[in-house]
Amino acid sequence: MRWWDYWLKGRNTGVLQDPKLVIFMRHWFPPDPNLETVPGEWRAEPGWPPRDVKNSILYLQHNRTLAASTAQQDTHRLKYVPSIGVEAGFWWGELLSDQRPVDAFSLVYDSAPLQEEMAVMGRPHALLRASADAPLANWFARLSDVAPDGTVTQITGAGLSGAQRESMSDPKPLERGQVHDLDVEMHLTTWVFPKGHRIRLSISNALWPMVLSTPYNMTTSLELGDGGSRLTLPVVPVKGEAARVSPPQPAEERTDLKSFGFPWPGEWLVTRDQGRQKTTALWKGKMGAQYPWGKETDLEKLTYEIEDAHPEVNVILGEAETTLDLKDRVLVWSGRLSFSSDAKSFYYKYTRELRKDGSLVKTKTWEETIPRDLQ
Repeated sequence: MRWWDYWLKGRNTGVLQDPKLVIFMRHWFPPDPNLETVPGEWRAEPGWPPRDVKNSILYLQHNRTLAASTAQQDTHRLKYVPSIGVEAGFWWGELLSDQRPVDAFSLVYDSAPLQEEMAVMGRPHALLRASADAPLANWFARLSDVAPDGTVTQITGAGLSGAQRESMSDPKPLERGQVHDLDVEMHLTTWVFPKGHRIRLSISNALWPMVLSTPYNMTTSLELGDGGSRLTLPVVPVKGEAARVSPPQPAEERTDLKSFGFPWPGEWLVTRDQGRQKTTALWKGKMGAQYPWGKETDLEKLTYEIEDAHPEVNVILGEAETTLDLKDRVLVWSGRLSFSSDAKSFYYKYTRELRKDGSLVKTKTWEETIPRDLQ
């Protein structure tokens, strides 16, 4: 508001004297998808990257730890489990539950308990020397905070397709067994690790259903040792320059406008057929609003299915519906998604309908077959 007032209304709000960057430094919180308040404070920086940032390198060790010293030569192997990853979220950034279930099927490396607080601000990097016995594999790196009681709070992460190790626009298949240098640049983050907590790096080849599975059963490897796999953290001082951030001010609120519900985080339900090694994830959300001219209700539902023995087969079914309940009519827009894959292609079909008072007004279907092209 101060920025707009200065440039559009000519008011001397002092906005040009503000720091170039104001960023929220998050402090540790337990894993909780329903957390209402994230602890931390606003910090001021004169620019980017942060003024006092220093890269700290932690090497992946043979005993599954992280340490500042170079690791001894070793190779760690991981069997690809296509169905893991639900606990890591629908997409990067939301509040999550404890990460131990997905970490159980990942290569996990923990630091020693920290002797003092440690703050990071920026983009951590997982520099991996990796190989696979298949022509296509994804690598996902997740940075987490392990509390003394064992609970694991995910901080940030990212993924990289091995086929896109050199170029996203010109993917190339992996050569079986050949070691490649991969730079998994994680999403921008801030975090203060408390004293006594541990830093965790988790590496997996699946993060389903966020990212569809690659189509090959396989085993991947990480190489350790001199010049081997390592984690780079952008470390900053725990205490920085405080930034003044005004809390939201009360605003006029119309009494004839009301909203209810919220689509996210919605409802997550995950079921596992142990006999077929098949996993089904169901997500649904609902929201709506009451206006002077009527009521709007929005519903959405997504169902994901995968079998570990057949990573080439992904199934996604989606339903969406928007209802406008007006004084003289009821309008309903609905959509149905059907998406699947095999070893060679993705198959997409979407149907959209509009109904008025229950009678069909218009419908249209989009359908497409998309080659995998190293996806």
